[in-house]
Amino acid sequence: MKNKRSFLLMATLIIFVLLPLAGAQKIGDQISYRDKIVVSSGETRDNVVTFGSDVVIEGTVRKNVFAVGGTITISGEVGDSVVGIGARIALKSTAVIKRDLVGLGGTIEKEPGFRVDGDTVYFKGSDISAKYLDKGFAGIFSLSLLPIILIFKLVNIIVWFLLAVVVASLFPRQMTFAASQVRTNFWPTLGTGLVAYVLFVFAIIVAALLCIILIGIPILLTLAMAGLAIKIFGKVALFYFFGESLSRSLHRPAVSPLGGALLGLLLISLIGFIPILGFLFTFVISLIGWGAVLRTKFGTTENWFRRSAPMPAVPPPPPTP
Repeated sequence: MKNKRSFLLMATLIIFVLLPLAGAQKIGDQISYRDKIVVSSGETRDNVVTFGSDVVIEGTVRKNVFAVGGTITISGEVGDSVVGIGARIALKSTAVIKRDLVGLGGTIEKEPGFRVDGDTVYFKGSDISAKYLDKGFAGIFSLSLLPIILIFKLVNIIVWFLLAVVVASLFPRQMTFAASQVRTNFWPTLGTGLVAYVLFVFAIIVAALLCIILIGIPILLTLAMAGLAIKIFGKVALFYFFGESLSRSLHRPAVSPLGGALLGLLLISLIGFIPILGFLFTFVISLIGWGAVLRTKFGTTENWFRRSAPMPAVPPPPPTP
C-alpha cells in the first residue's frame, strides 16, 4: 500500500512496536541472534524477535514476529503483526496473519491462499528514496555516495561510543534514573521533549536574530551549550534504556550502566541505517531524551515540574506556665 496511511503505519510499527518487544520477559517469548528459530506445528509462542537469523513459523505466535535480516517463513498463524527489516518474508498457502504485514527492504514471497487481515506495507530500499525525495535529490542514496554515507555513520557511532563511555562512567546513577522514567512515564516524557524542543528552536532563532546587535552572541552560545548537554545526556540515557530492555528480554543478568549504554548504542545504530525511518526513529529518540533530562533535571529528581506539597504547619509550642 503506497499512501500516507501506510507510511504512518509502518513508522508506528517500527518505532512503537519495537519498544514493548524489547521489554518482553515472558517465558513464551523467543529472541535470538543468528540462531534459527523454529515454532513447530502445535507449538505456541508469545513473541519472536531475531537479528540476522531465520524464522520458521509452523505453529502459532500469539503476538508479533520481528526480524532484522534473515528470513521469515510462515505456514502457521501469527496473532498480531509481522515486521521484517531487510528480511525475506515467505508466506505459504496456509499462513494466517491477523493484523499487519510490514516489509522494509528485502522481499515478500506469497503463495496463493495465505491470509493477512490487516494492511500489507512493503517498500524496497530504492523505492523509499524515489517516493519521498524528488528526482533531483535521489542521488543522495546512489551507490556512488554510499561509502561517504557509511563513513559518516561510522564516525558518528564512534563519537557516541566515546560520549556514552564518559557519561555512563561519570554519572551512572543519574543516567539510569533518567532512563527509568521513560518506562514509567513514556507519554509525558515524550510530550515534554516535544514542547521543549520547539521552544529551544524558537529561542535559537531569536538569539540568531539578536546577533545583529551583538547581545545575541552570548545568548546563542549559552543555548547551544545547554542544548548539546541535554542532547548528549538524554541520548545516552536512552541508549541505556534500550540496552537494559534488550538484556532483560534475553533473560541475561543485570547489565551494568556502561554495558547497557553500549548495547543500546549498537541497537539504535543498526536501526539508524534504515533510510527515512532510521531518521524518524532517531528524531523521536532525541525528543524522548530531551523530555527525560528536563523532567528529571539530569537524573537528580523524580519530576522537576511537579509542584511539591506544602510543608504542614507546625503549631506553636504551648506557653510555659
